[in-house]
Amino acid sequence: MRAASWTWIILGAALVLPAYAQQGVGDYRGLPADLADAATAYDVAQMKADRAALERYLADDYTLANLDGGNRTKAESIAASVAPGSKTTYVAISQQVSKVWSDGAALGGIVDAKGVDHGKPFTLHARFVDVWAKRGGQWQVIFTQIHNVPTGK
Repeated sequence: MRAASWTWIILGAALVLPAYAQQGVGDYRGLPADLADAATAYDVAQMKADRAALERYLADDYTLANLDGGNRTKAESIAASVAPGSKTTYVAISQQVSKVWSDGAALGGIVDAKGVDHGKPFTLHARFVDVWAKRGGQWQVIFTQIHNVPTGK
């Protein structure tokens, strides 16, 4: 299901920056500059289904705890995000939560998304958290957990 495969794509932010609203990029003001840059680039890579950038921003040991209760690896997550006939057309993020320490961060919030998954429309309203680690001077997502939230919550 496309909603399940794209749920890991967005990092938490309370507002969508006007300059990036079309791209679904979160508002990372207040974060360390290098983390904010990585989070923004990761958001754009996800919206554009940019395989090379996703390879960079997802750690080799990345795990997605998905909506269906299963886990996905980095390779499985990337394959799902770049699958033919699937496209995310809208993303909005609200209720940002961020906790940052010297070599890690947890960024989360509520994501609303729309698009098509193998030609079938989907909508998503879910809470997520992405755990970032700074390894070798580079920020990467090491873990994502996502679960559906009833509409209106």
